[in-house]
Amino acid sequence: MVAVSDGRRSGRPTATVGTPVGHPLLSLALTGMMDAVGAHSGAVYLRLGDEPVLEMAVMAGLPRAFAAPWERVGLSAPIPVAEAVRERRLVWVGGEVAMARRYPRIAVALPYPFALAALPVATVSKVYGAVFVTWPGSHPPELSDRERRELESACARLGVRLERAAAENRAVRAETDPLEAGPLGGVSGTLGTVEAARMVARLPYGLCSLDLRGRVGFANAAVAELLGVPVSGLLGTQLWASVPWLNDPMYEERYRAALLSQDATSFVALRPPSEWLSFRLYPSTTGISVRVSRARAVSEARATGPGKGDAPTQLVSMSQALSLAGALTETVSVQDVVRLVADEIAPAVGSRALALLDARAGRVHVLGHDGYPDPRVVEQFDGMPLSTPTPDAHAVAHGVPAFFDSRQRLEHLYPARRTTRDGFAAWAYLPLIASGRPVGACVLAYAEPRTFSTHERAVLTSMAGLIAQALDRALLYDTKHRLAHGLQAALLPHSLPALPGIEATARYLPATRGMEIGGDFYDLVPSRPLPVAVIGDVQGHNVTAAGLMGQIRTAVRAYTTVGQEPAEVMRSTNRLLIDLGADLFASCLYLRLDPERGRAVMARAGHPPPLLRRADGRVRVLDLAGGPLLGIDGEATYPTTEVDLSPGCVLALYTDGLVESPGVDIEDAITELGRRLAEAGDLPLEDLADGLVGPFAAAEERIDDVALLLLRARGDD
Repeated sequence: MVAVSDGRRSGRPTATVGTPVGHPLLSLALTGMMDAVGAHSGAVYLRLGDEPVLEMAVMAGLPRAFAAPWERVGLSAPIPVAEAVRERRLVWVGGEVAMARRYPRIAVALPYPFALAALPVATVSKVYGAVFVTWPGSHPPELSDRERRELESACARLGVRLERAAAENRAVRAETDPLEAGPLGGVSGTLGTVEAARMVARLPYGLCSLDLRGRVGFANAAVAELLGVPVSGLLGTQLWASVPWLNDPMYEERYRAALLSQDATSFVALRPPSEWLSFRLYPSTTGISVRVSRARAVSEARATGPGKGDAPTQLVSMSQALSLAGALTETVSVQDVVRLVADEIAPAVGSRALALLDARAGRVHVLGHDGYPDPRVVEQFDGMPLSTPTPDAHAVAHGVPAFFDSRQRLEHLYPARRTTRDGFAAWAYLPLIASGRPVGACVLAYAEPRTFSTHERAVLTSMAGLIAQALDRALLYDTKHRLAHGLQAALLPHSLPALPGIEATARYLPATRGMEIGGDFYDLVPSRPLPVAVIGDVQGHNVTAAGLMGQIRTAVRAYTTVGQEPAEVMRSTNRLLIDLGADLFASCLYLRLDPERGRAVMARAGHPPPLLRRADGRVRVLDLAGGPLLGIDGEATYPTTEVDLSPGCVLALYTDGLVESPGVDIEDAITELGRRLAEAGDLPLEDLADGLVGPFAAAEERIDDVALLLLRARGDD
């Protein structure tokens, strides 16, 4: 186990047993790696024991605040270092376009041109962590072979050193970030000579120098006059902190953009009451030179009032909020929200376990949880009345956050918790408020006692607001999803009847777009004297299509029951659809089955042709005569055709979702379906159905519904 301990972590236990490594192993390895490939920033992450979490141990070339949202990340997080560990390979991101396409959450928080490589730090037997390095946006879009070799060999060497340290019981601790030294006290030390300093002092525009943390190391008299702050008030401070009217995230963002992209950048700011100043930033790997002058002309500019608080806090909070907001927009269901909080938010704030709760009918309900050694500890609260004296119920019912830094504090206020211990030592109970109303609560549990600072409470509360919006949306989605599936299930047959001489099975897959409900239907009617099979497809994937589908299915059953012939059933259903005035069309395939004679009579209304597999394995496309779609022409007729259905034959009736896909000719798709039917037609009917719809069932996205009805003629009845 590689231990990490730097005295700054408070929410997670770290092993410190053993003699620490006697030199800055990680810093030296990282800076050597950066020098070898010309990278301008980077970081080393270590894995925390066997936990699925990576924690940043050292960062070089940029302030750690730039990576604040990713100082502690779960291995399942969609970011390059986590992906490098999961797949044990180098991950290359060749610029801001590639970053936006593959890792949109990072691109939202850091929308600047830069290239990045992430690699695992591992040996054959174990992964110890990961490394990332970055280059300016001017780096070629591809990583060179030399750069790849240098990075991979350096990470391999670091992995061996970490393995050796673990074997010798030497702890590898987090190290001080190797940034440049603090601001220098004298001008000549910064510029090299006194004469150079005099030259700069005579320039008609302002000049100052910022280190990688944004602190002023040099300022001439002109910049002090332009900014309205004496040189002594600028040195050693961050520019946006010492100049009140520059205390705005927009100006600080320009500094971040220059450092990360290593491209010169500029902005214009208003010095109250009416003087506009132009700022030009020239970055390097050691800091930024800033030129300040009066702007010649500024039109339609808007002043931004000074903010409150120190800039580093604003920088971290803004990055965290942007990253989290981007991640939460990708969640759809309640379980998506639970997984995101578990995989990314909880590790980032040091939490070891979490639970998401909501309230319905005066009771607390557990929506999901993660990290509890015994899930029953959480699940026992499911269904608990909101009046129960527990912190969970109080947070849900009253919408007031609560922070408990120790078990003693929690049990003092809520004695009932003495009998329901969960094995943790500190807790944050965060109410989830969306649109001014409570939607639930998020419970974060910590392994060790923890003091929640004012800043940390503010950050956690802000995160809870973002989680609440995602959870509120997810609860609505899940409700609609359940209603849609309930409606679809009610409109389709729950089971197929047993017919003499016929074996039947069916499959239905809804489209994954919209409400996952559609107009595809099938039915098997055990009417007398002969049974009937029907399959159809109403245009659309919504409640209207599903409702019309139910009406058509009912009508077909009714016309069949009164003894109408197949052609007349189709004509009657067509007229009904036109009379309903739904402005939707439907395709339909209707078969009257006669297994004793080994025949079937088919009527078709614009539906894809069925496939017939004979007992000898040959497959025929029954592309026979038919009429137009139902609902178009009230005078349309639907001729019938008699087809073979001798023992051993299999009829495959399907909707177009099984054969239509972008860029594929439908005739080729039907031919491919026939080939698969020929190869697998001797399988049991259930297995055959699973095989035919298998590729669609496994697809993440289906643009259309899929319905399949298989009929096999038996000769044993």
